[in-house]
Amino acid sequence: MQPKRDSQRKQGQIELEELIYMSHPLVHLGQFIDWHSFERTLGSTYHPSHGAPGISTRLMVALHYLKYQHDLSDEDVVAAWVENPYWQHFSGMSLFQHEMPVDPSSMTRWRERLGNVGAEQMLRTVIEAGIEMPR
Repeated sequence: MQPKRDSQRKQGQIELEELIYMSHPLVHLGQFIDWHSFERTLGSTYHPSHGAPGISTRLMVALHYLKYQHDLSDEDVVAAWVENPYWQHFSGMSLFQHEMPVDPSSMTRWRERLGNVGAEQMLRTVIEAGIEMPR
């Protein structure tokens, strides 16, 4: 099923842009990437009405990029994401999250749906955006 959009603010949540330095390289990379292109390209991996609501494509792409950039396991990248407001902002969050965004096993299942070619294309697109990004 397509990812749902949850923008409701919960008590105690803080705006990420109040916490982070907006000139941080990961903030710039997140602003430079065409995230909608991933939704167009990878959106076909979601069934429009069957199954549980899907996980945000941007979140999954960001988690995989961070996983490979920092050579982390699925479990470690999800655990570190909770502690890092820059990673959360890069993933498209606007409010600081206090819980893991997904179960680590969701990352494995998502990669399996994409296949090797899809996963490689996803990572290549993010890396190329970083290389082409104005400094």
